[in-house]
Amino acid sequence: MFESLTEKLESIFKKLRSRGLLKEEDVDAALKEVRFALLEADVNFRVVKDFIQKVKEKAVGKEVLESLTPGQQVIKIVNDELCALLGGAHSKIFLSPNPPTIIMMVGLHGSGKTTTSAKLARLFKKEGRRPMLVAADLQRPAAIEQLITLGSQIDVPVFHSKEIKDPVTLCADSLRKAKLDARDILILDTAGRLHIDDSLMAELKRIKETVSPKEVIFVADAMTGQDAVNSAKNFNEQIGVDGIILTKMDGDARGGAAISIREITGKPIKFIGIGEKIEMLEPFYPERVASRILGMGDVLSLIEQAQKTFEQNEAEKFQEKILADSFTFDDLKEQLKKIRNMGPLENLLGMIPGFKKMKGLSVDEKEFVRMEAIINSMTLSERRNHNILNGSRRRRIAMGSGTTAADVNRVVKQYVELKKMLKMFKGKKGLKLPKFLPF
Repeated sequence: MFESLTEKLESIFKKLRSRGLLKEEDVDAALKEVRFALLEADVNFRVVKDFIQKVKEKAVGKEVLESLTPGQQVIKIVNDELCALLGGAHSKIFLSPNPPTIIMMVGLHGSGKTTTSAKLARLFKKEGRRPMLVAADLQRPAAIEQLITLGSQIDVPVFHSKEIKDPVTLCADSLRKAKLDARDILILDTAGRLHIDDSLMAELKRIKETVSPKEVIFVADAMTGQDAVNSAKNFNEQIGVDGIILTKMDGDARGGAAISIREITGKPIKFIGIGEKIEMLEPFYPERVASRILGMGDVLSLIEQAQKTFEQNEAEKFQEKILADSFTFDDLKEQLKKIRNMGPLENLLGMIPGFKKMKGLSVDEKEFVRMEAIINSMTLSERRNHNILNGSRRRRIAMGSGTTAADVNRVVKQYVELKKMLKMFKGKKGLKLPKFLPF
């Protein structure tokens, strides 16, 4: 996300920080470059103009230009204004005081609406709620089958009917069924089109008038940039939306839609989709996203992602192994799996402040696969005691895993170094034990 924009902004701010004193013309020159960078990132022209004006008004003040670190002060102002532009604070989906809470998902065809409906249902289920999905997209037969398949994956019921041909009737019937089954969340996956048309809007208005949803969520494909922003604006003007979910953010290196859509529609981004997997939907935190855009990382999201993946009881068992000095290759393999489940490695490392600035560091997802293959080729005794891994055993492991003896030697060396590091946590008082491997 935002890769090209982040690189450009980091370069601009590096020049600002290198100057001792700043003059108004220095700020103007920097903001001119920021403006070009935002426009190249496909941010709406009016949004860019207003943003630069707000930053300039605050950045050329006497207290900033004459401060000890004027460059840092300007960067802080850009960060604050960017955070405000993105929405200021995290916006949740509001729940109805009288269940079920009805959430109506709308958007154009191909935006990821059906998959996002299931992702949202999964999140509610993890919170202890009882969601139900409704296959109300009767325009695309495959959408019904897709939602049924996704519902079975997350063990959430899907209300559908082959007999009912009117989506308004279907949604009304689903509401009665949800009340009967004591379902407290009802997610309506409505129809989309390749473009906005009168029949689509009329259908959505009828559904909204009939079931009175607590929230209407517009699902937009972030990779379509300003097209997504214009569609969101159109949907909001015609039927009214309460929030936005941006999908395919992992494939959007520019980020123009995310930066523009809140300002243009006046509606908050509530979630972002960061991958195809059913668990890859995360809350949208403006301050964290602003930090990532400016190359400052997002440590809070990284910690939360780790906490979701590493259960408390598993973390306690891991710490017990460290204290008992009984960390084996099997434990290493389990930890590798957990880290891979947290999402694409490059996304995770992008949350670490300054990681992108570290030259010579490359992200190779295949390295985890090789390490796992090498461990799988070891015998039980070899996994428990690395000291018996002589030359012939290492050659056998390399042949069995489709790697080289050098690869096996490297994995063993990494394991030994890791054990040494873990002993530090065991031996020193006051050092907090890690819940997962600090790769």
